[in-house]
Amino acid sequence: MNPKVQLRTQSCIQALVWSALILLTISPMGHAQPGMSGQSQKEDHSRQIEKSTISLGEGDGKFSAYFAKPRTDEASPAIILIHEWWGLNDWVKKQADRFAEMGYVAIAPDLYRGEVASDAEHAHELMRGLPDERAVADMKAAFEFLAKHDAVKGKPIGIIGWCMGGGLALKLAIAEPRLACTVICYGRPVTEVEQLRKIKGPILGIWGETDRGIDVPPFEKALKEAGVKATHHIYPGAGHAFLNETNKRGYNAEQAKRAWGEINGFLQKELSAR
Repeated sequence: MNPKVQLRTQSCIQALVWSALILLTISPMGHAQPGMSGQSQKEDHSRQIEKSTISLGEGDGKFSAYFAKPRTDEASPAIILIHEWWGLNDWVKKQADRFAEMGYVAIAPDLYRGEVASDAEHAHELMRGLPDERAVADMKAAFEFLAKHDAVKGKPIGIIGWCMGGGLALKLAIAEPRLACTVICYGRPVTEVEQLRKIKGPILGIWGETDRGIDVPPFEKALKEAGVKATHHIYPGAGHAFLNETNKRGYNAEQAKRAWGEINGFLQKELSAR
C-alpha cells in the first residue's frame, strides 16, 4: 500500500476510535445544553473587557470567531481557544471572557460555521464532518488576525483547546512555529515523532486519570524523543471533560480547580512574563 494512503487510513481509523470513546464517556444527559455555563474558579478580575463576533477568511473559507480583549491601549499577549466537539457555545465564550479579564487578547474561532450541538449524537456528526485541513486553516487565520492586531503588537500568542479542540490545538502547534505555547486539555495526541519535531513552543497537557479515550505515556515518550518541552498533569479520579462544569456527570470541581491553577500559571510564565 502507498505509505501516504496507509497513513491516511490509519488516521481515519484512529478518528473513528476516538469518536466512539468520547460517545462512551459523555452521554447526552451527562452534558448540559449549550448556553448553561459558568466558571468554577472564584477569580476576581477588575479589568473591563470588550467583546464581539468578528468575521475571518474569504469566500468559501469565511467563518466567524468570538473575540474578547482587555479595554486598554497597551499591547497584550494573546490566546486562541479551540472549542470541544459541542461547538462554539457559551461555555467557550465564558472562557474567552475570563482570559480577557486576566489581561489576554482572546479569540475563539467557530470551526463548525455556526452549528452548536445539543446532544452527543449531533456533536459526533459535527466532529466527524470537520476536515482537519479546514480546521487548521481556520486556526491559522485566527493566529494571523491576532499577530496583526494592534492590541497584540508582537506579543506572544498561545493556544488552548478542550477535547476535540485539544487535539486540534496540537495540530496548530505542529503547523505554526510562531505559536508560543500550547495547552492540551484531554485532546487526542499525535505520536508521530517527525511531526512533533516541528513544535517550537512548550506544551502543557491536562489529563483525567479515568479518561478511557486517551493514552498519555506514548505521547509523553514521543514528545521527549522529538525534543519538545512538555509538562503533563494527570488528575486522580478525573475523567474526560472534567474541567467543564456543565458536564454534569464528568465535572470534578476539586481537580478542575487544581488544573485551572496549572493552566493559569503556565500561561502567565509563557505569555505574560515574556
